[in-house]
Formats: sequence, structure tokens, C-alpha cells
Amino acid sequence: MARLERLKMSAVLATVAIDRLIDGVVFTVLVAVVLTLAVFPDPTGNLRLGLVVGAVGSLLLVTALLWLLAQYKRGMADAASLLHRLILRLPGSLAERSQALMASFAEGVIWPAARWRRLAVVLSSIMIKLIAATHFLFAGLAFGVLLRPLDYLFLIVFLGFIVILTHFARLAGGFIVGAIFALGLFGVTEEQALAMVLVVQISSLISVAAIGVFALWREGVAIGDLQVGSRGSNDGR
Repeated sequence: MARLERLKMSAVLATVAIDRLIDGVVFTVLVAVVLTLAVFPDPTGNLRLGLVVGAVGSLLLVTALLWLLAQYKRGMADAASLLHRLILRLPGSLAERSQALMASFAEGVIWPAARWRRLAVVLSSIMIKLIAATHFLFAGLAFGVLLRPLDYLFLIVFLGFIVILTHFARLAGGFIVGAIFALGLFGVTEEQALAMVLVVQISSLISVAAIGVFALWREGVAIGDLQVGSRGSNDGR
């Protein structure tokens, strides 16, 4: 997409990073809502404690990363900053390439100036989470399972942490196992839980693939173009 829109790759990656971090802030807010309002089974007490620790740790990490990105952008804008002085210590050609790459990355560290655009970024992130929660609602209705509204938010929060943990631990099937466990807390049988999870995953994959293919077709992008773009992503364009 950077090549298609004639944008710098590093700037696009920085914008994506900002998007992910804002999404992380919204996620921690949802965790706080679930911990405050939702009532969910916790036989050992470790589940609630784990959510609290995960929420606090995530908020601290995301806040620190946002602060670092802001300092990075400020440092790149100041020619006398420590960051510029460190770059100048590199060998000539490497210093030039590094400065160009880091400057383009700093261009992507932006936040909308208009207030309504800022609000739209946050609201869209919230809506995405709420829509994701309805996946389990409709999948459950197909198998005679109906939970309370806040129970679905608990599922999204719990599975969000499970996906992150299993990703870093490189464990396959973490989402499925975690969903079956979480649904079991609300009295859903393993058969019903497995059926719900499979419906959610299959429908998600199909919808992403279908919408992705349509979007690429509308933009005139072929699969071969994406392969060429990945090979040329190191040139900073």
C-alpha cells in the first residue's frame, strides 16, 4: 500500500504503530469496565488478579511506548538533539541512510489535529471491539447459547490476553483452548463452546479474505504486486 500510494514505508509503519498503541489503550479501558461491572466465575481468584495485572502492565507499557514515540519525533525535529548527535557518529554513508530512514519514520508518528478526527479514531477502536463481541453472540445463538451482555465483553478481554500470551509463547490453538475454557466458566458445554469458536474463526477468516480480495481488486492490486512490494520494502520507499 505504501508503494501504491507513493508513501514512505517507514512512515506507514509508524502510523500503524500509533494505531496499535491507541487500540491498546482502548483495550485496557475495556478491561477496567469488565473488572468493574462484569460478574464472572473465578473459583480460585487468580483470574481476576491476572486481568488486573495484565491491564495495569499493558497500560504502563502502551503509555511508555507512546511517550517514547513522542520524544523520538521531537528529537528528530531538533537538529541539536542527542538522537541527531548519535546518528552523526555513524560512518558517513550509514549515517545518511539511517537519518533518512529515521526521519521518514518520524513523519508517520502523527495524531490528527482536528478534535473530531481524534474522537473518531477512539470511537472506531471501541466499535471494533463491540462488533467483535457480537461474533460470539450470534455464534452462540446458533447453538442455543445466550449470555449476558457484559459476559461477551469478558470473552473479548480474556481472549485478547490469551492471544497475546500464546503468540509470544508460540503456542498453537491458544485462542480455541482459551475460548472453550472461558465459555465453560458460564456453563457452556465443551461441544457447544468448540462449535462456537470454530464458527467465529471460520467466519472471520472468510470475511477477511473476501473483503481483502475485493479491496485489492478495487485498488488494482494483484497478489504478484504484493510480492514485489515485500521484496522492495527495504529501500525506504
